Amino acid sequence: MSISTHTDRVAVIKALAHPTRLHIAEHLSNGPDCVTGIQSIVGGDLSTVSKHLAVMRRAGWLTSDKVGLNMNYRLVCDCLDDFLRCVDSLSNSPSSCC
Repeated sequence: MSISTHTDRVAVIKALAHPTRLHIAEHLSNGPDCVTGIQSIVGGDLSTVSKHLAVMRRAGWLTSDKVGLNMNYRLVCDCLDDFLRCVDSLSNSPSSCC
């Protein structure tokens, strides 16, 4: 496996390695939402939430669409639930995964 593949994987995984970003991803797994809707779920100020969304977009987790005056964010893939189940199995019993 190449160094660039490892670097890309690390960027994708690191984008979820923050409690707020993980919370955003879990929220968006239920469907798209605008920044203010996401802010009301995760708390914090609007600029901080926007920065978290930018990190997640650069890593490839999110895409956005302008709807009227709002920017709606959504998950790009539907594998988040599977990924988190695997993570949960590791955290509950490291000797057995998925």
